[in-house]
Amino acid sequence: MTAVVLGRPAVADDAPAAAAPPAVVPPVLRVGTEGTYAPFSYHDAKTNKLTGFDIDVMNAIGKRLGVRVQYVEIPFDGIFAALQSKRIDVVANEITRNPEREQLYDLSAPYVETTGVVVTRKGNDTIKSLADLKGKRSGQNVSSNWAEVARKAGAKVVGVEDLSQAINSLENGRLDALVNDKLAVRNYLALNPDARIQVVQETEDRGESVLAARKGSGYMPQIDAAIAQLRADGTLKKAYDTYFTAKPKPVTNWQLAKDSFWPMVQAAVKRTIPLAIIAFGVGLVIALFVALARMSSQPWFSAPARLFVSIIRGTPLLVQLFVIFYGLPEIGIKFNSFVAAAIALSLNVAGYAAEVVRAALESIPRGQWEAGSTVGMDYRTTLRRIILPQAARTAVPPLGNIFISTVKDTSLTALILVLEIVRTAQNAAASTQKFFPVYVVAAVIYWVICLALSFLQSRAETRLSRFVIA
Repeated sequence: MTAVVLGRPAVADDAPAAAAPPAVVPPVLRVGTEGTYAPFSYHDAKTNKLTGFDIDVMNAIGKRLGVRVQYVEIPFDGIFAALQSKRIDVVANEITRNPEREQLYDLSAPYVETTGVVVTRKGNDTIKSLADLKGKRSGQNVSSNWAEVARKAGAKVVGVEDLSQAINSLENGRLDALVNDKLAVRNYLALNPDARIQVVQETEDRGESVLAARKGSGYMPQIDAAIAQLRADGTLKKAYDTYFTAKPKPVTNWQLAKDSFWPMVQAAVKRTIPLAIIAFGVGLVIALFVALARMSSQPWFSAPARLFVSIIRGTPLLVQLFVIFYGLPEIGIKFNSFVAAAIALSLNVAGYAAEVVRAALESIPRGQWEAGSTVGMDYRTTLRRIILPQAARTAVPPLGNIFISTVKDTSLTALILVLEIVRTAQNAAASTQKFFPVYVVAAVIYWVICLALSFLQSRAETRLSRFVIA
C-alpha cells in the first residue's frame, strides 16, 4: 500500500530549470470538492464536519503553503464549471489525470494512485471482465474517468450521480455492471457488508489522482513541492492508512436517521423556509407588475411581460438555477449560492404567479374600477383599496399552492451548493452510503412543513371569504 502513495516523484522535481517563477498561491485557497464521495470527501455522520482523504491532504498542503483552505462543496458534474467561472481555485475530488484534462487544466503531481474494478450483481456469471461489458448497461457518472473506461470497453453508459445510486440500480437489475474506483467500492462494501454485489475484476487502468487548477494559474509548482514534502515525511501514508486500511464501522439505519434528523431540521429553519419566504415575497411583487403589464393595451408593456412569462414557464427551474449560478459569472456577474437561488426562485414564482394575479384582477367587474373613479380615486388608489382586496380572495388558493411548491422546489438548490434539507441529507448519507433512511427523514420534514402551510392557507381562505355574499 505504501507504493500506492509513495510510488511516483513529484512533478515539481522534473520541471525544467528555465521554467517561469511560480505565481503566488492565494492567501485563501478555495477548494472545490463534492462532500458526498466517501471516503475521499464526505461529512462525518455525527459531527457533520467535512472530512475524508482528499480533505486531509488539502489541509496538509495548505499548512505547508501557509494559506487558509476554504472548501466549496459542489456536485461533481458542476465542479469544473465552478473552476472555470472562478468560484474556486483548485479541485480536490479524486480527479484522475487524462490527456483531455491535461490540455484544459493545470494538474498537480499525483498524491495517490489506485485502479478501477468491475462490479456486478451477485450471481451474475455473464460478466467476468471489462471485455464482457460490450453492449451491457454500465452505471457511471458521465463526466468521470471511469465512464470513459466503460465506453472504451463497449458498454452502454447510463448516467448516475454517485456510486450509491449506481449500486442501488445494479442490485435492482436496472444496470448490468459498473466500473469505479477500487478504494471507493471497498469502502462501500465495508459499510454495507450485505450488499448484493461482487467485484469480478480489477482493471489494468491505473488512476493517478491529482489536483486541478485553471490553465495558467501558475501556482501548481508550489503545490507539487508541498505534495513531495508530504510524501517524504509520511503524511500521505498516514492519511492513506486512516481511510483505506482501517475498516469503517457500519451504522444502522435507525442510528443514521436519528443522527441526521436535527441537522436537517436546522437546515429547514436556516435555509429552506427563509429561502422560500424571500422568493415568494419578491416573486409576488414582480408578478403584480408583470400582470398589470400583461393587461395593458400598450404593446411595449404587454409584449415584454408575455415574453417574460413564456421564458420562465417554458424553461426548467434547474436550468434557470444553472444559468444564474454557473453561466452569469462567465460574463462577470457573480452571486453567492443563496442569492443566486433566491433570484432564480423569485423569477420562477413571478412567472407562474403573474398569470394567477392577472386572472384574479380580470375577474373583478369593470364597474369596480368605474366606482373608484366616480368617488375621485386615481388608478393606484382604486387598485390598492378596491381591486386588490377583492382579487385576493380569488388568488389566495392558487398562490398558496405556488408557495408550497416553492418550498419543495428549494430542494433543487442543493445542486448549486445551498445547504438546505436535501444537501444536508446527502452529506449525512455520504459517510455511510445509506440513503434510504436519510431521505425518508427528509421527506417527513418536507411533509410536515407543507402540512403546516396547507393549514395556514385554509385559514387565510376562510378569513378572506368571511364577508363574501353567497
